[in-house]
Amino acid sequence: MLKVKNKWVVLKYNMCTTPIFMKAINFCTRCLTMSTRPRISFNNEGVCNACLWTEKKKTINWSEREKELIDLLDKHRSKEGNFDCLVPVSGGKDGSYVAYNLKHKYNMNPLCITVTPPLPTKLGEENLREFVKSGYSHLSINPPYEAMRLLNKKGFVEMGFPYFGWLTAILSIPVRIANQFDIGITFYGEDGEVEYGGSSETEKKPIFDSLYMQKIYLESGYEKIIKNSNISRQDRLFFEFLDQEKLNKNSIKFTHWSYFENWDPYRNYLVAKEYCGLKEAENNNQGTFTNFAQNDQHLYSLHTYLMYLKFGFGRANQDACIEIRRGAMDRDQAKNLVRMFDGTFSHDSIEIYLDYYQMTRIEFYDVLDKWANKSLFEKKGDKWEPIFEIN
Repeated sequence: MLKVKNKWVVLKYNMCTTPIFMKAINFCTRCLTMSTRPRISFNNEGVCNACLWTEKKKTINWSEREKELIDLLDKHRSKEGNFDCLVPVSGGKDGSYVAYNLKHKYNMNPLCITVTPPLPTKLGEENLREFVKSGYSHLSINPPYEAMRLLNKKGFVEMGFPYFGWLTAILSIPVRIANQFDIGITFYGEDGEVEYGGSSETEKKPIFDSLYMQKIYLESGYEKIIKNSNISRQDRLFFEFLDQEKLNKNSIKFTHWSYFENWDPYRNYLVAKEYCGLKEAENNNQGTFTNFAQNDQHLYSLHTYLMYLKFGFGRANQDACIEIRRGAMDRDQAKNLVRMFDGTFSHDSIEIYLDYYQMTRIEFYDVLDKWANKSLFEKKGDKWEPIFEIN
């Protein structure tokens, strides 16, 4: 258990909206997952459901899962040479890995799609170009800039979610594109709920729909942000989900590659690097000790910093938990790395956010202060410092 300010009752925010009270905070006894993580659960020994899933994966018959995959692909395989599956990609390791396997291992003809992030990095743009050059049909979708900016700002201020508009678009647009091209199956990478601790709804059933996306990935905040925005109907189209009754007769299905194959982010990185032109950052990414993931946009660093302020764990904690589960480091090594990197935020680069959101420095920091969990942090100068330690 983790004691904070000699109290056992601490404040926990859910991912987007309102505060929730919980009796105590604890860390997983195997990894470093905190009980503040939305939808996380623990067994009687204090092991989180993400670590339990890692053990359970050792008992899964992955050959049988591959047969399920092949049956699914055969149902959607085009006999006329048309696109037969859709893969959202960013040019990063995971989407590249999925697209590579679909095309080269299973002889599918994937259409890859990217919703351009609002503040792309040079490395992200280069990686996406290299991915396309490695041999894939690709669509780049750009929703109206100002609509995206306004929705992201609304998400930042009202939900502590600095790219909510973009996240909505990367879920709603594939539905529209799949419907437009009559593509029946869309492959996302890992199922974050199952892999990292959350809802177990898709643990035994690989197929989900857009209603599941809205409920889980958008934390039911979709109606609040999109429907109540002042954005014109025309500019909202790429941010709105098609109604189920408007989908074509070829039922649109969505799935995660991680259901069919034991998910390993580092393996994905090696494959994407060798076959899809992926390059890692020269230095470690802000807030963590790794350099090969989530390199496509500047807002991700702000997203993980807000995650840290709200829940007490940031990007380094997430990466460390993954490395523990894949056997690449022990818990003590992970604790040291998390202490070094978690929650670090480059205040020197704040101008890029002020310019994008069109906010003053005071307004911006007021939003950060608004979302900081006062039960986990106290402010010293202009920085929020943790009042807890990993046990």
